[in-house]
Amino acid sequence: MAALFVITVPLFLVNASITWAINDSGLYNRGFQKYRISWYTGITESDLRQAGAEIRHYFNSGDEPLSVKAQVLGAEQEIFNQREVVHMRDVKGLVRGVYLFAGASLAYILAVAIGGFAGFGRAFTMQLAGLLLWGGLLTLALLLILGLFAAVGFDSLFLKFHQLSFSNDFWQLDPSRDYLIIMFPLGFWFDATMRVAATSVISAIGLTGVSGGYLLYRRWAMRKGGSRSYSTGNI
Repeated sequence: MAALFVITVPLFLVNASITWAINDSGLYNRGFQKYRISWYTGITESDLRQAGAEIRHYFNSGDEPLSVKAQVLGAEQEIFNQREVVHMRDVKGLVRGVYLFAGASLAYILAVAIGGFAGFGRAFTMQLAGLLLWGGLLTLALLLILGLFAAVGFDSLFLKFHQLSFSNDFWQLDPSRDYLIIMFPLGFWFDATMRVAATSVISAIGLTGVSGGYLLYRRWAMRKGGSRSYSTGNI
């Protein structure tokens, strides 16, 4: 149970960070501006923002298929072709998997915490702090490894992710005509990955700092209490 709990901590932190990124309008809009997507596509900034909102709605609803219309060089049209729509259905499945992992990992962490306090009372606090400390350290170690891979070859890592995540080739799009890959270039995904990593690292550092600080305080308090008892006995 302890080992599973420690593994569950990075699962929750990373998947919660991905969930936040998926639903953060600012991440989309900053990417559109940074990579001059309006200039490359002929889609206005307002329509790009609306397209991002419709994609987020698609991920969080049962609507099928994805349908996004926008003004392209002044003419309204569906911006995603059939191949892109099928790929987005596969992406939606991955997004739902992220949501599931985030919710299930949080539920397990809470269940262990509630069960521990119900069975052992306040005595479980130190054990819980120790488990959270190891979970935070494991998160930092895994993200360090991932960060090294991303820094030296993000394009290869991104390609491998697609090869492992999808059982078809609909993700292989043409950057000269497919709006999905034009709107979300490789640079956007690098930025999004760094955002997820940074959020996860900050959360893990906070968790590790609080848990480690509590354990150090408890040990200091116990040593101080033991020294006081010893001195009183001598008197």
